Amino acid sequence: METVVSKDGTTIAFDRVGKGPPLILVDGAFQHRAIDLTSSRLAELLAPGVTVFHYDRRGRGDSGDTAPYAVEREIEDLEALIVGAGGSAHVFGMSSGAALALAAAAHGLPIVSLALYEPPFIVDDTRPLPPPGLAARYTELASEDRRGEAVALFLTKAVGLPDDMVAQLRNAPVWPALESVAHTLAYDAAVMGDTTIGSVEPLKRWASLQTPTLVIDGGDSPAWARNAVSAIAETLPHAERRTIEGQTHQVSADALAPILDAFFAERNGAHIEGVIA
Repeated sequence: METVVSKDGTTIAFDRVGKGPPLILVDGAFQHRAIDLTSSRLAELLAPGVTVFHYDRRGRGDSGDTAPYAVEREIEDLEALIVGAGGSAHVFGMSSGAALALAAAAHGLPIVSLALYEPPFIVDDTRPLPPPGLAARYTELASEDRRGEAVALFLTKAVGLPDDMVAQLRNAPVWPALESVAHTLAYDAAVMGDTTIGSVEPLKRWASLQTPTLVIDGGDSPAWARNAVSAIAETLPHAERRTIEGQTHQVSADALAPILDAFFAERNGAHIEGVIA
């Protein structure tokens, strides 16, 4: 484990693996190094050709959590990692981490290229909208040590899982780890902001972004998620879209790695040897 110190003094922990140009992985809700097997596997697959930085977002795992929270502080965390990586980097964002990566690129961070997997925007009426006030409710429940309720609220109202499925998940070995970062659900809600209101209008804030971007979805993901990917790909002026057939939001690292390999290798001017057969 290594660390960098963000602008507000918060320690951000990360693992570094591989060789070559830096690539920073920005995780989505709940994800952190202790439980995120997908990102760890992805780092392993991409390591022959890029130096992968896999970090714990603030409030998770081994990273600090200086109050008060603001999305700007998370952008500063990513900036500190980029500085530590040499001053510029490729960035891959997963789920709400994709929204954070977009915000960081729009803020002007030196991001060479950007890859996004299913940012969970809601751009139409193909799914119910999350109820208002979720962020405040997550904070309230976590502060009252009702972390399991916060996790269940997110999974049912934000993700849209059925109640019976969430009830089964409560018995899964990973549930305590989810509870441990329940307070950061409010952080992800802040990152998502107004992008889950059932309209494409909020996405237009990124219409002038010049960063080369790859937007990816799973062929078996629900219509609302794929429609969001289509919308952001059409909004960004330098974006291309790829669909990985047979995949959902819980994408396999082995299916995802070749797509990222080709995209970043093209921008590095060299193929990441060993990932694509």
